[in-house]
Order: sequence, then C-alpha cells, then structure tokens
Amino acid sequence: MKGLVTRSTGLWYDVKSEAGEIISCRLKGKFRQEINQVTNPIATGDRVEFILEENKKNGIITSIEPRTNYIIRKSSRKEHFDHIIASNLDQALLIATFKMPRTSLGFIDRFLVVATSFEIPVIIVFNKSDLLKERDLNKFNDIAAYYSKIGYPCHLISALNNDLEAIKQLLNQKTTLLFGHSGTGKSTLLNTLFGEEIQHTKGLTSQKKGSHTTTFAQMFEWSENSYLVDIPGIKEFGITHIEPAEIGLYFPDFKPFIGQCKFYNCSHKHEPNCAIQAAIKEGKISDWRYKSYLSMINE
Repeated sequence: MKGLVTRSTGLWYDVKSEAGEIISCRLKGKFRQEINQVTNPIATGDRVEFILEENKKNGIITSIEPRTNYIIRKSSRKEHFDHIIASNLDQALLIATFKMPRTSLGFIDRFLVVATSFEIPVIIVFNKSDLLKERDLNKFNDIAAYYSKIGYPCHLISALNNDLEAIKQLLNQKTTLLFGHSGTGKSTLLNTLFGEEIQHTKGLTSQKKGSHTTTFAQMFEWSENSYLVDIPGIKEFGITHIEPAEIGLYFPDFKPFIGQCKFYNCSHKHEPNCAIQAAIKEGKISDWRYKSYLSMINE
C-alpha cells in the first residue's frame, strides 16, 4: 500500500493511505538501520509504501519514495546528525516577528539559503502587525522592499485578525511549510486559517520568548490538495549540507557579481578586487545580508 506521512513522532508515523484512511505505522528495523546520520529517517511529507500488520490496524513502512526536496538542519540534540524538518514541499511561509519575540535577520537569511538550495520558494510573513509602531513599520518597509527585490515576497499580518485573504490565495493547491521561532504565531495563524483551534497556543515566557506548544511536525489538509505543515518552533538553525564556498551561490543578491572577483576562489572576506565587497560599498548589497553571509561561512 502507498501513503503520505502526515505526522511523525519519532517512533510512530501517521500515514494517510490512498483510500484516505490514517494508519499508525512504524519503521521496518532493517530499513531504519540503512538510513544513518539523520535523527528521523522518515519525515512529514514523505511518500511511503507500507504493509498492514496482522492486527490490520497498524502498519510497517517498508520503503520511501524519492523526495523532490526537503528542509534539513543540524540536529539540536545529537552531535554529527542532521534532522529533516519536512519533505516534498511546494513552498514555505517563514513566519517572523519584529518584537515579542524578535526574529533576527540572520535567522531569516539562514533559512532562505537552505530553502533556496533546494529550490523551495519562500514567502516571508511578518506577524503581529498590531504590536508595531511607526518606526517598526518604516523598518518593515525597508526590509520587505529589499527581500522582495531579490525574490522573497513579504507580507505584514496579524494572525489574530481574520484578514488573511492574500495568504489564503498563496496556499491554494500547494503543500506549504510553516517555519519560524517559537512564539512567532505559527499555530495561531493555523487556527485562524481553519477557523477553529486545531493547534494549542500558549503565551510568551517572562523573558518574552516563545513556548513550545507544537510537539511534532504535522500536516493538515486546509482544503482539497492544499496542505499546511506545522512544526515545533526552531530556536537555532544550523546549516549542514552546503560547503562554505557554495553558500554565496544561494544569495540571489550576490548572483550578479559572482565570477567578477579577481580570484576565482574568492571567499569575499578579505581578498583584493572583490566584486561582492565593491557592491556592498556601492549599496547594491545590504550590510545585514553580508553579515549573515560571513556568519554562515565562519561557522
């Protein structure tokens, strides 16, 4: 039988069969051993083959179909291992906030690099517009204009308000990952879109940081052929599968200047006649994007 993994708890997986039935499945032991260096050999969004156990209620996953793409990061719990966040995505909504909590531009840029490396389109959604003052709105306009110019559309919303028509249109007929820090409002946005509480929400801690309310990655069918993947909030996002020399290739604002440096293997850090550094001085590349680049290659 074939099915779609809609929820991953680490040991058990909810698999939606072609008949629409949700089957609780585990992974065949030998198959688990063949997939190493990842904490979760099966991820939400995977398409798998499975057989029913003797009780006809549970299943055993026997194989996984090739993924079209996936989002991966360094495991936060197991050294030298990676963690697959979700797979087979059409796009991602990066949920960010200017305050309560503040999403750093470096965090945003790290996710953009990983998603771009897998050719996954990203829309940046700045949530909690109801908390912003005039100076915050001016900052949003500047940041949104820059990101939009390099291919990442931006939206400013309040997930508490049911004024999400632009977002709803983006989700139609697509599988979309909701990504962001804890406390940025992913689950609140999900509940507003569905018109009911399908994910529990919780306020910020006394340190104005988000609380983990989503425990496992889970896929929800918002409308026919339209799926939303909600995941636990991400605290840190370590890049694992890209070599330092390749990171600049996934900065769209660097692309016009790649290959114009004096040295073919220019790191864009200290070499003379570097086209990237010249573009920064001329205001063609933002300072914050360059700082994000340096942080990634120095890591």
